[in-house]
This record gives sequence, C-alpha cells and structure tokens, in this order.
Amino acid sequence: MNRNTLPTLLRKPRLRTLALAATVAATVFLMWEREEVDISRSDATELRGPSEPDSFVIEGRYSTWDEQGNLKMTLASPRIEQFDDSEHATMNAPRARIYSDQGIDPWIIEADEGSLQHNEDLVVLTGNVVVLRQTAESEATLTTSLLTLDNNLGIVHTDQPVTITEPFGVTRATGMKAWVDQRVLELNSRVEGQYETVR
Repeated sequence: MNRNTLPTLLRKPRLRTLALAATVAATVFLMWEREEVDISRSDATELRGPSEPDSFVIEGRYSTWDEQGNLKMTLASPRIEQFDDSEHATMNAPRARIYSDQGIDPWIIEADEGSLQHNEDLVVLTGNVVVLRQTAESEATLTTSLLTLDNNLGIVHTDQPVTITEPFGVTRATGMKAWVDQRVLELNSRVEGQYETVR
C-alpha cells in the first residue's frame, strides 16, 4: 500500500464510519476493563476484612531522629503488619532502643507484641515488656505487661504494675512514668521495696 492509499480510503464515508466505530469500541472495552479491576480491588478489600493487614514487612526496622539529626529511637520486628485506614502497624516481638540527648547507653525495650501509631508517633508494647537501663555503674531491669512510648515527648509510661530489679534490691509499684532524656523515673502508687544492705 503506497502513501496515497490511506488518505483516499479515509475520504470514503463508509470507511470513516467503520474506523470511528472501531475506535469507540476499543475505548469502551478499555474503560470496561478498568472498572472490572477497580471492582475486583474493592471486593478483595471487603473479603479481606478490617482485621487483615494491607501489607507486611519481614525483618522490619523503623528509626526516628530529632531536629538536629540525632537518632531518637530504633524499632525492629521480625514481622510488621501495616493497616492503611487506621495508619497503624502491629509488630511481633518488637525490640526498641531509645536514645537520650546525653548520649548515654540507650534504653533497650522488648515485648511480645507492639503497635505503632504513625500519625502520633506512639508505640504501645504489650506482653512481657522488659526495659533494660544500663549505666556505667549498674544495670536496672523494669518489667510490666503494658508500656507506651511517646516518641515526640521522650516519655515512657504505664498504669500497670511494674517491677524494677537492681543489683541492690527490687522495687514494685503500680504505674510509672519516665523521662528518657532526663533519666528520671517516677513511680505512681503502691510502691514497695526490698533492699540489701551493702557490706
């Protein structure tokens, strides 16, 4: 077919109508296919239900920094499940390191499970929560069943019973609030302690 044949064919009304009909049919087909994809996605979301994650990460790691670029927190988990609608993620066996402004050894926190609220930068840890605070002089371990890390304020708190084990004794209380940068820990109520005298 030479170059002059196509313009000659398009001048014929019947061929123009046929070409226009083919174009319209192709457009309708493509739009129909797109609607089918959108419908199948929404059906999949409904079938999955709100309890199933939108995505997940294996061996995930989450880190935050302050305005000066200093590391504030690292959070690692063997499996993190992301829920887009509620902007939160759940974690299996999370392990966090909380850093202070003073550059001292970080607090190490482990738990059975955890939840991260992205929009509020809150981490809620549940089940066998263990906090290890280490200094050059000594080491203290705090255990509880529920702990909230407010990464924006640099505060760790709980209203559940806590047990603090140190080389010189054991302290029990109900509720606790700690300021990471100041290395200050405040016990709320029912504080009891057993201490060994140094010989």
